[in-house]
Amino acid sequence: MAIIINLDVQLARRKMSVAEFATAIDITPANVSVLKNGRAKAVRFTTLDAICRVLECQPGDILEWVPDEADASAAAEGAEA
Repeated sequence: MAIIINLDVQLARRKMSVAEFATAIDITPANVSVLKNGRAKAVRFTTLDAICRVLECQPGDILEWVPDEADASAAAEGAEA
């Protein structure tokens, strides 16, 4: 399972720097970087709420699910049956 966090696009649309964004959602710039680079293992709902409030977007605008190879293989095997 791969959940991708697409913050770059939303930040660019709003012409907002990582530092400004971090201050606005009350997390460190280093943690914003972790989110942007796909290294986050989890996101608190309070953080997700703050992200959506500041960027004026829906969770689906920044979160994307991409099946990993195991999911794709299982789906292909199920389709063959």
